[in-house]
Amino acid sequence: MRRILVIRYGAFGDIVLSMSAVRSIRVHHAADHVTALTTRTFGDLLRASGYFDEVMIDDRLKPWRVPDWLRFIRVLRRRRFDRVYDLQRNQRTSILYRVLGAGRSVEWSGVVPGCSHYVRDDRGDRRHIVDRLTEQLIAAGLDQILPPEFDWLTGDVGRFGLPPVYALMASGGAPHRPEKRASAACFAGLGRYLLDRGITPVLLGTASEREQIDAIRERCGGAIDLSDKTSFGDIAELARGAVGAVGNDTGTMHLAAATGCASLMLFSAASDPSRIGPRGRQVQILQRDPLADLRADDAIKAWEAMLG
Repeated sequence: MRRILVIRYGAFGDIVLSMSAVRSIRVHHAADHVTALTTRTFGDLLRASGYFDEVMIDDRLKPWRVPDWLRFIRVLRRRRFDRVYDLQRNQRTSILYRVLGAGRSVEWSGVVPGCSHYVRDDRGDRRHIVDRLTEQLIAAGLDQILPPEFDWLTGDVGRFGLPPVYALMASGGAPHRPEKRASAACFAGLGRYLLDRGITPVLLGTASEREQIDAIRERCGGAIDLSDKTSFGDIAELARGAVGAVGNDTGTMHLAAATGCASLMLFSAASDPSRIGPRGRQVQILQRDPLADLRADDAIKAWEAMLG
């Protein structure tokens, strides 16, 4: 039995977009011991997937915490991995390549020049990350690339007591990237349109998005606020029952689209949907720059086109 390591840290949307690769690796290495290396935020999520025999946590220590770094490296090296799939493909994993390969031969699938299963990482490559990960796996010898499955990700949403017809709204995003958010007025205008048609807007988000969500509720009194109340599994289950979902470039929207929910995703020029857009059965992209200037009327037209 070989020992396999799969590295993927996040963010949440990146994890969702990696699940085709993760599933394909698990099937290819069905007889092997497969370990995930991820951040603490996504440890339980990857455990629940059933694709890994073990999940290890990388707290991404700062470089000056030398004793803790050395302890972490010793733990990794003691595992004596035979092959590593680097799905993160960044500077940190390039360091891990050198550390894990010091003094012994380790097969490495990734973008580090000189590794055993190398693929070129061109900054000008406009292909979607899913297609680039597929290229990486093919170069590593995988002969079957499977679509992602999220049937394993479930939640108990009955406790929310939602009406039978609802739509999800993910109005937030990373606090340090305000340019990737449409305005509260835009979401509220779309929410009022939905309410007029018997569809209840359900607001998803975190504590960092409190101001935006409160502003939407002030302008759209019939919206239901589930912010800070949902797990990853809850979001997936809510998406399966929703008429559709609308939101900014967030992991919530990537997951909604991946479950098959009709999804309208709003992009600014800060992100390229051709490279990192959601993958799903029914996805509509609306891009404006600046995104804060997007009008509710334009969002409504895109929503109608998506469901048309």
